[in-house]
Amino acid sequence: MTETTQNSMATEQYSQTAELSVYNTLSKRKENFEPVVPGKVGIYLCGPTVYDKAHIGHLVGPVIFDCIKRYLTYSGYDVTWVVNITDVDDKLIQKAQERQITMAQVAEENTADYHANLDALGIDTIDHFPRATDHMDEIIRFIEHLVAQGYAYASEGDVYFEVGKDAEYGKLSNRSTDSLQGEGGEMAARKRAAGDFALWKQAKPDEPAWESPWGPGRPGWHIECSAMSRGLLGETFDIHGGGLDLVFPHHENEIAQSECCHGKPMVKYWLHNGLMRAAAKGKVGGRGDRETSSPEDEVAGKISRSKGAGGLADLIARQGGERIRFFLLRTHYRSTIVFSEEGIEEAGTGLATFYRFGKRFQRATGEDFYALPVAATRWNDVPDTAPARVAELREQFLAAMDDDFNTGSAIATLFELVGVLNKYCDEHGLDDSTSSDAQATAALRAGTIVLRSLAGTLGLFRQPPVEKSGADAALIGTLMELVLAIRADARAAKNFDMADQVRDGVAAAGIALEDRAGGTDWSLQPGADETQLVARLMDLIIALRSTARVSKDFATADRVRDTLAEAGVVLEDRAGGTEWTLAE
Repeated sequence: MTETTQNSMATEQYSQTAELSVYNTLSKRKENFEPVVPGKVGIYLCGPTVYDKAHIGHLVGPVIFDCIKRYLTYSGYDVTWVVNITDVDDKLIQKAQERQITMAQVAEENTADYHANLDALGIDTIDHFPRATDHMDEIIRFIEHLVAQGYAYASEGDVYFEVGKDAEYGKLSNRSTDSLQGEGGEMAARKRAAGDFALWKQAKPDEPAWESPWGPGRPGWHIECSAMSRGLLGETFDIHGGGLDLVFPHHENEIAQSECCHGKPMVKYWLHNGLMRAAAKGKVGGRGDRETSSPEDEVAGKISRSKGAGGLADLIARQGGERIRFFLLRTHYRSTIVFSEEGIEEAGTGLATFYRFGKRFQRATGEDFYALPVAATRWNDVPDTAPARVAELREQFLAAMDDDFNTGSAIATLFELVGVLNKYCDEHGLDDSTSSDAQATAALRAGTIVLRSLAGTLGLFRQPPVEKSGADAALIGTLMELVLAIRADARAAKNFDMADQVRDGVAAAGIALEDRAGGTDWSLQPGADETQLVARLMDLIIALRSTARVSKDFATADRVRDTLAEAGVVLEDRAGGTEWTLAE
């Protein structure tokens, strides 16, 4: 088969998509997405300068572009995604000097932290992580070519790009060369014009350096990305991403270097995600997670290390990676994200809806929700057996993602879909695997596969949420069984005071209850303090026992005593109240 025939077939295949459109920062409008090579997509996302630990702002772009790659792959494209690591920079040199270690050690330490955070947020579709220090020969050749073409000049060991030689400079950010203000200090004296920017920097004594035609030195920041993207994706590729703060000067300078060097467009579609700013005092997430603002205001207010942004690893330990990911995806990627832990916890409340359904599905079918097969592409038809509206909601989800990857609208559709599936369970009594309605069970399975497949394009629900394990988990399970049994008996006996006492007590302990036909499920509320859970449940159980003894409900009081004894909990009644200890 010839290449022409393959491209023709690919073009016909990808015409099946619903006219995917993306907002292009370069044109300032949405455009129909048509890759450079039919069926293939190259994506470059600017990665971190690894001079310190990552904060949550560094993971906004990777989460978004992980979804973009997943969705494009689901739509049938062969996608290559590159995220660079800047491991040589003034900030790295300064940090190494402060810590009295090598620049390479600083970079290795913080690159490892970055990769750990990517893993925790489920970002595992990146194909290449090029490091600047591994591409010095390519960078130097790129600069040599610009000098030879007259777009760059050497000056006292430095090399600068002459912006006045590029007639299209400023087309991405809408800035004119007359408005540019360059770096001051020693570098200003070596430049022909204030807006000229460094391609190569002469090394100072005792700084890391590489040999070049202009003497020992290191590359400027902008040239690294131009050289590495060309090496991995070609002279013209499909999508270049990054935060809004990179439009100028970084991406503007990338365009100038690459297009002057090659005489052709560097990128077809420039996609920029909104930045993250800290919420005002008392600000809660939800609809306020993102807001519209001017690019200048957004860049000025972004979360950054210079404004005290903390390490991401600690936030992940507190909140969990999937909850943070869900928080970042709840609305459109081009808007400002208003960060607060309250907002992340609210996102956790939404996630719990899907976690509860996963457990319900397993009860109803005997199958593991997280082990269900998922559709590899969007052309897998929804089975006729699926519940009503599943196919319609699937199309609604696809329409949202086809419209500039609107993950917020897509997630809203997932909530509708899980609501339809829960209602279907209610209507057909599917709350345990003993149901004899094989047709209804098959329909539930078909609809749930659609839910899993769509959520998979967002990188969600790929594995079960982390549960407590070990002795504490077993004890908590026993205590909750006891509490729920007491509540069920109280409701059956119309003892609504005790039933309310249970409800209020578990809520105060940070536990959410969900009543269903086959019983009651429980789950931790977002932000619940798991370290205090056993103590709070024991306080509730002791209070319930006291209530039962006062009302002469000795059956309940004895049940508490016997169940706790079997679980290894010893009660000791004293004048001031009841104390408990774990048997050794």
